[in-house]
Amino acid sequence: MTNIDDGETSPALRTPGNPAADDSSGAFDWDAEAAAFDDEPDHGLREPAVREAWSARLRDWLPRRPSDVLDLGCGTGSLSLLATERGHRVTGVDSSPAMVALARAKLAGRPAVFLVGDAAAPPVGEERFDVILVRHVLWTLPDPARVLRRWCGLLRPGGRLVLVEGVWGTVSPVGIPAERLYGLVAPLVSEAELVRLQDDPLLWGREVEDERYAIVARL
Repeated sequence: MTNIDDGETSPALRTPGNPAADDSSGAFDWDAEAAAFDDEPDHGLREPAVREAWSARLRDWLPRRPSDVLDLGCGTGSLSLLATERGHRVTGVDSSPAMVALARAKLAGRPAVFLVGDAAAPPVGEERFDVILVRHVLWTLPDPARVLRRWCGLLRPGGRLVLVEGVWGTVSPVGIPAERLYGLVAPLVSEAELVRLQDDPLLWGREVEDERYAIVARL
């Protein structure tokens, strides 16, 4: 892993987990990365302080009552696990079968279902959710505005979008700036809050200088 870290999986495109690891076609083999994916502090959340930092954020961002959460680009299910520990029911979607297999094992016996599929067009049929949780996926998608409209259509009235994103690197930065994403989200919802995250090293397991943030919005 490089200093531009924290990637969740996404169809056929690199993420901050390994920005140099795409080939000439832009494809990346996340199945091959699955076994070591949780070694990054903010992926596996194995360090108690990092785990507690993310748990505290989810406590603020998710509803207090038990809710249905759709975790898109769920990776190995670390955030899904925290959500179930707060009493929520989770449906996770990831394009990598190996990641999904690890998520299923990690959350065995918990109220969680994991599906192999495209985060941009989740294979959930007519099901609707109280929360859509997405970490480091939206920036990789070709048409974020269209994807956001689709995701809002999967929410129940009053539902929430929780989008964790950033801009990584300085020479050739990748990501989506907070102001741009806020501008895409705001017209689709009744309220939206921008939460800066780069000043909380516990979330990442180290000090960071990149732009890191979340947008928490309600229909």
